[in-house]
Amino acid sequence: MGDRPMAQGKLELGDVGAFLTVARAGGFREAARTSGNSSSALSDAVKRLEAELGVRLLNRTTRSVVPTEAGRSLMERLGPAFGEIHSALAHVRGSRDRPAGMLRLNVPVSVARLVLPTIVPAFLAAYPDIRVEVDTTENFVDIVAAGCDAGIRYDERLELDMIAVPIGPRIQRFGCGASPAYLAIHGRPEHPRDLLAHACIRSRFAGRAIMAWEFERDGETVKIDPPGPLVVQAGGGSDLGVDAAIAGTGIMTLFEDWLQPHFDSGALEPVLEPWWPSFSGPFLYYPGRRLVPAPLRAFIDFIKAMPGGG
Repeated sequence: MGDRPMAQGKLELGDVGAFLTVARAGGFREAARTSGNSSSALSDAVKRLEAELGVRLLNRTTRSVVPTEAGRSLMERLGPAFGEIHSALAHVRGSRDRPAGMLRLNVPVSVARLVLPTIVPAFLAAYPDIRVEVDTTENFVDIVAAGCDAGIRYDERLELDMIAVPIGPRIQRFGCGASPAYLAIHGRPEHPRDLLAHACIRSRFAGRAIMAWEFERDGETVKIDPPGPLVVQAGGGSDLGVDAAIAGTGIMTLFEDWLQPHFDSGALEPVLEPWWPSFSGPFLYYPGRRLVPAPLRAFIDFIKAMPGGG
């Protein structure tokens, strides 16, 4: 019988696999024993395949099952292909224990500078088959549309349908500092409102208003909008602000951890330290309704296992 076009339906890979299992086993009973499927389920699958192809694939007797000429031809052509499929599936399953591939993260500059340096190098050393790509932006983006596996943001900017995992320090502070030369000339503020009489280096996110400065102490919160000769973009322009503060341009407020090396070196001195506000640390977030890729799952497990992890 010649080949017939298969225009009226579609083949089910499960039915093809059932045929190969029965043909190799030489019978339905032995195929059921080795595959874990019932003899009747295997028989039904082979019948569906034969009906779809319009050709008999197995000659059935009371003692054995023997492939027909068409069945032998199908075995010879599909057997290697199914072997490749099983090898590919086994490789993917094995990747759960040996994750590999790309992990792409979308994070603000502050996270790339202050949080990831203590995590990413150790993670890459533990998972040499994973490559990490970090996109930095201060704007909140749709991580799925941007082609990222996960993002890192602070809790006030997380979407409700995302799963959030704590990452990095759980408590952070905004610090305030100025150069010794500036303080020697202009004096040291004792209360946040004193900043209204000082030159202050301000920040803002792209397309948004200049951020007010907030301070807190013993339950009292003070929000001020001080004057200043320089405004920089939050994140990308923060280093310029720090350099200007070191040069004596004015007083700068920024993440404490960003300013700390300059406090340690003496290039800057802390200002109004009892008033520095604290806030909760960042979160790694990812879509809750999608299968988690192996590199991301490895990263989540890694940060959870770190001291103080989520």
